[in-house]
Amino acid sequence: MNAKQKKLAREQLDETLKRFAPLKAVVPPRKGWVRAIRDALGMTGEQLAGRLNVNKQRVSRMEQDEKLGGVTLKTLRSAAEALDCEFVYGLVPKDSLEQTVRNRARAVARRRMARSDQMMRLEDQELSDREKEKALEILIGDITDAMPRSLWDEK
Repeated sequence: MNAKQKKLAREQLDETLKRFAPLKAVVPPRKGWVRAIRDALGMTGEQLAGRLNVNKQRVSRMEQDEKLGGVTLKTLRSAAEALDCEFVYGLVPKDSLEQTVRNRARAVARRRMARSDQMMRLEDQELSDREKEKALEILIGDITDAMPRSLWDEK
């Protein structure tokens, strides 16, 4: 996929992901979703176990694993089905994907410019702050336009 196709894919995915942005504010129940929903439905652990064709201890373990963050997607999918729920899974970017790429390009550009800035300073050819900022923005644009494979190599 070339850089233009990647940009288009990011834009399309960003548009889809906008719908999930409100979910960032949702805090899972302290006891986990499975236990909270099971309790709200008035279903015992034994009853859920019967619906899952497992023993009651397995349900307790599953609920504990969810609280600790160690439950598998497969297990959550099964629990959702047994609780007559839809299992929803997704990743919601902190910023847009496009902004994430720009932020990364900015960090890479700053590192690149710091090296050349030091050389120019030694040669007494340092740019003004305004010229540096303009050069930085141009470099960010060049990086995001090219989308080099190495963009995410450095930490």
